This record gives sequence, C-alpha cells and structure tokens, in this order.
Amino acid sequence: MSFPTDLEIARNAQLKPIDDLASEIGLGMHLLEPYGEEVAKIKLSAIEELADAPRAKYVVVTAVTPTPLGEGKTTTTVGLGQAFRHIGKRATIAIRQPSMGPTFGIKGGAAGGGYSQVVPMEILNLHLTGDMHAVTAAHNLLSAMIDNHLYQGNKLGLDVNEITWRRVLDVNDRALRNIVIGLGPKADGVTRQTGFDITAASELMATLALTTSLADLRQRLGRIVVGYTSDGTPVTAEQLDGAGSMAVILRDAIKPNLLQTLENTPVLVHTGPFGNIATGNSSVVADLIGIHTGDFLVTEAGFGADMGAERFFNIKCRNSGLVPDAAVVVATVRALKAHSGKYKIVAGRPLPEEMLAENPDDVLAGAANLRKQLENVRLHGVPPVVSISTFPTDHPSEYQAIRQVADEMGARSAVSSHFDHGGRGATELAEAVAEAAEEPSQFRMLYLDQASLRQKIETVATKVYGAAGVSYTAQATRQLDTYERNGFGRLPGGPRLGRRRVRVPDLRRDPHDAGTVVQPGRRAHRHRRRRRDSGSVVRRSQQASTSAASLTRRMMISAIDLQQRGPH
Repeated sequence: MSFPTDLEIARNAQLKPIDDLASEIGLGMHLLEPYGEEVAKIKLSAIEELADAPRAKYVVVTAVTPTPLGEGKTTTTVGLGQAFRHIGKRATIAIRQPSMGPTFGIKGGAAGGGYSQVVPMEILNLHLTGDMHAVTAAHNLLSAMIDNHLYQGNKLGLDVNEITWRRVLDVNDRALRNIVIGLGPKADGVTRQTGFDITAASELMATLALTTSLADLRQRLGRIVVGYTSDGTPVTAEQLDGAGSMAVILRDAIKPNLLQTLENTPVLVHTGPFGNIATGNSSVVADLIGIHTGDFLVTEAGFGADMGAERFFNIKCRNSGLVPDAAVVVATVRALKAHSGKYKIVAGRPLPEEMLAENPDDVLAGAANLRKQLENVRLHGVPPVVSISTFPTDHPSEYQAIRQVADEMGARSAVSSHFDHGGRGATELAEAVAEAAEEPSQFRMLYLDQASLRQKIETVATKVYGAAGVSYTAQATRQLDTYERNGFGRLPGGPRLGRRRVRVPDLRRDPHDAGTVVQPGRRAHRHRRRRRDSGSVVRRSQQASTSAASLTRRMMISAIDLQQRGPH
C-alpha cells in the first residue's frame, strides 16, 4: 500500500473546534476573531492578558545548510510540537505564513508534511486571512505615493537614481524583476526604472514580523527609508505622509492567526519574511503570546543555523526580549551526503541513484557542515539537539554516522520519524529537547547595539560563516559610510545571501576559513550602465574561497530600530 499524499492526509484530519483549541491555551473567545470555523485571529490584547501566566521553554528549530529540496524544518517543528503531548507536556507551535510564490513553484507549500502538518493546509498555503495581500497593498501604496510625489514636483528632492523602494507581488514572476514605469503621456507619471520583489521580501514584512504593537508598527513605518536626495539625505515614508495609511491597511494583519496540527496542537501562523534576505522568522507578537500558552513554545528559523537561527538570536530575540532555552538542528542523510561534494541535487529531479546506496562514509565526509552549524548555535550559549530526520531511502548505519558526529560535538541527538508517524515518531527528540531546555541559560548575542556596522558584519562573517577576513568593494564602503552618517549604525544586521551572491558549494563543503567580500546591497536602479566597480578584493585561505555576501538589504532600517521599539 502506497503512502498517502499530504493532501489526502490533511483532508482526513479531525479538527478540533477553534474555540476549544483556544481555550486549552488560555485564550477566551473575547480574544479571538474567527475566520470561518477553522481559523481565528488573536487580538494583541492577549499579550497583556497572558503576561502573568507561566513562561514556556523557548525552542527554535534550525538546520544544516539545506539542499534545494529542503530538509523538513517545518515538518520537524510540527512533529516536535505534537510529540510533547506524547511525553506529557503541552506545546504551542509558531511558524511563518507561506508565500504563494514557492507554493506554486518547485518547493511547494510550507504546512509541513506527512503526519506532521498544519491544517487546514489548503487555507494555510493560499490566502489564509489575507495578511500577505495586506502587506502587498500597503507596500505598493507607498510605491504609488513615491511616484505621485515625483509627478507633483518632487518637493523633497528625491534623486530618481537613488529610490530604493520597489513594488511587490506574492507570486514568482521573473519578467517583473526589472521594469520601466511611467511610459505614455505625461499624466501617466515620471519615467524611471524600477521592479518587483516577492511580498515575503518586502521590508514591510520584516517590519510586521518584528513589531510589538500597533503603535510600534506605526512608528516603524514612518522610519522606512524610500530613497535619498542627491546629497545622500534619506527620505522617509513619514515625510511622504504614507506611514499612517500603511498602518491602517495592516491593522488586522498585525494579529497572529490560530490554526492546529493534525494532532490538534495549537499553531500560531504569522508573517513570512524570507530567510536569505530578511529575518526568516515568524512574528514577535506571536511569540509574546505563545510563550505563555504551555510548557514549550516551538518556533522555526529559515534556512540553516548560519542564517535564520543567527537572525533569530541576534535580531528577533534582541527585539522581543525572549531568551531561547534550546535549539534543534535538523540533519538528514541526504543533506550531509550532498555536503560531501560528491553529488549534485537539482530541485524537481530525482536524487542520483548512487546517492541512495548505503554509505556512511559519505555522510561523515559532509559532516563539516553539521559541525559548524552546531558551533553556530553554541556561539549564542544555547544547547543544540540534532534531529536526525528520516527518509525511506536512509540506512541505520548512516543514522549512526550522524549520531557519532553529534556525540563528538557534545550534542544530544535523536532519530525522528515524525513524517511517517506524527508525534509518536518524535518522542525521542522531544525527550532530548526537554532535557536540553533544563540546562541553565547562557544565552548571549554576538554583538552589542553600539558596535559599528563594519564590526557587526565582520563578527557575523568570521564567527558564523568562518571567514578568514572581510573586504569591501568601493561601493559597499560608500554605502556603509552613508548608513553610519545617517544614524543607522546601531541597527543589527548581517550578510544577505541571495541569488548570484554566494558561490554556495565551496561554503557548504568547507564552512571554515572562507574569505568574504562584502558587495553593495541593491540601492536603486540606474538609468545608464556604469562600469563595473573594480574595488572588490577577496581574502582567500588555502582551504576554501567564497565570493560571499552583500550587506543585508538596507539593513532593514525601519524594521530593527531598537532604540524606539515598544514595550514587551
């Protein structure tokens, strides 16, 4: 008998009434705004009402550097959350809302998989309660106001070549990445080059994920920098009178969504910033609610521990004030075999046949990545637990190889078959996490607020990515100087790892001692071609060379202004 599809499993789920689910975690009906019978929004007043309830253990799920197929962090997050009930503990899960771009692409949805899913999965993977569309509308409203300001005379003196605010859409459409607008008669606006990003990459999405209240959101929106004048002075959304209107559009999107797993474990789904160019974590407000709803709050950070988890520790926790108690590092046989450098995995194609053969030596050959990701978690004083997530093509000797690496690193490990068996398949993992979370907290962040942007970049590059050193292109140097001069130096930040930014295979096979060059973030479209900057220098070691990463896009200026954040 063949294994049922995710959709077949999800459609056979026995859902608990949403008010009963909420009641179990201390949320009365007066705190809910139902969306049909299976989803509800949670009012932000729940943060204050639950503040005196016991604090849950805070667990983040991260991973080794994933293959293009993904290694199942969401599935592990859901499976672990379900497993706690099997060992007599209560858990709440907090995850990001999926973007419809990946949902309709090769990657697919983000509801988990097998018997560890968030349901109803069709609603989750599509429009849910419309939060994505609200972010899209608010973002594009500001875009329209920018172009109307140019048309009406450009009183603020925006340099058309230094406008950094683009447009967004929640689908993949490469033809819209670079466009020219304002064609036609004069009444159709100023002609200039711009483009579209996907909504999950919007600065508004990162802002929404890090805000703590509606008033805090309104302040952050006002601080958004949309571009610069010819003398380098930033122009903000507040100056364009756009912040208030955006806040009104986002008045409901700021409220987390309540769903459940196949085993009726509560799930908070809220915001969806991408992990390679933004924070890669679900919202602060969801965690401020979830931290008082059970024994454990299990959340997920995008990509590997060098990306989403680093930003979870240094940006999200800095903003929320919450302290993590343990981290799960998801490792799979196929990922470590891929990191050996012997195999090429292509999304949408079957795995190489020879990769499926039993070969623990290949697992050990790719284990450098797991070791470094465990180091990255420990850099922050958080005890890691390795989840050896199973696939049907794996072999017991290969699981043992991963356990061997974890043991050498002094980390707990557990084989977890939550995809096939739901929560009962992850009880060993739940026991290990519960044990790790009892260790005294030694949580620490990698850098202080007052460190300069260069110090923050170099700290992340050398400590997290294993770089031998950091060099800057001439344009990146100018951008950093501009950011510091305009008062953005106190913001946390790190590398943006995106399309055409990192030569990934070298970094994956040997994550230590790679030289790093910081390239300029995308600041604005130019109307003319410019000669390529020749100021780029990469410091290389004998072991590896990586052309690395650009500065996090505009350092998420509005999203992470910690000096003016609201109370938590």
